[in-house]
Amino acid sequence: MHQMDHTQASRQIGRAAALALFFSGVAYAIITTVGLVSLKSPQEPIQDPFFFLMEVLIVVTAPLYVAVMVAVHAYAARDVKAYSLMALAFMIVCAAITSSVHFVVLTIGRQVEFTSVSWMPLFLSFKWPSVIYAWDILAWDWFYGLSMLFAALVFKGGRLETAVRIAMTVSGVLSIAGLIFLPFGNIQLRMIGILGYAGLSPVVFLLLAKVFGRVETHSQEAARSLGPELGPTNGRANPQEVFKEDSFKEKHTV
Repeated sequence: MHQMDHTQASRQIGRAAALALFFSGVAYAIITTVGLVSLKSPQEPIQDPFFFLMEVLIVVTAPLYVAVMVAVHAYAARDVKAYSLMALAFMIVCAAITSSVHFVVLTIGRQVEFTSVSWMPLFLSFKWPSVIYAWDILAWDWFYGLSMLFAALVFKGGRLETAVRIAMTVSGVLSIAGLIFLPFGNIQLRMIGILGYAGLSPVVFLLLAKVFGRVETHSQEAARSLGPELGPTNGRANPQEVFKEDSFKEKHTV
């Protein structure tokens, strides 16, 4: 039984953000694929306008990842609130790092004064090795992966919750596994991590949207079954508040 702090607002925010991340994830995959196909050599970086669109998508959607984890924390049962709070904290770090990285690339990294200097690729390019690239790897392979693993522990019970748990776990494990490139010195091994946080994330967020949508439907049905006196139209938030209010009236009636 989930806690009463999983309010209508948190359910609606969670569902809307999860759906937005699903569609943006699909769009990102399509843009990336078209950008890669357009290259003359696989060693070349993706060029504009595809690169520009990818950067904008990341900056715009970063807050949505946090919004989803806020909803997951609200959804979590009391005995797993510690896990959902950890997931939220790690996702906040991930979103802060990646939005900062890609905003810098979109703004400063596109200035002629910077693109003409010899040291610019070491700081502001997504060609390994570079400082910006390392920060982004830290955000997605490490903090996103940890967030998924802790969030997965929140979901248990039905088939849909089990599917969310499995999808989040696989996404988190693959994301962190992308760091295996570090001891081997082969940046191509990072594709494992990309599969985790980019390939599987649309599946994760679509399943989350279904969970939040189902909870919302069940909540509305329960409210209707309580009748007009206990339903949401009487201005009182939930049955527990109705019970407390009625008990107070009984105690103070002469």
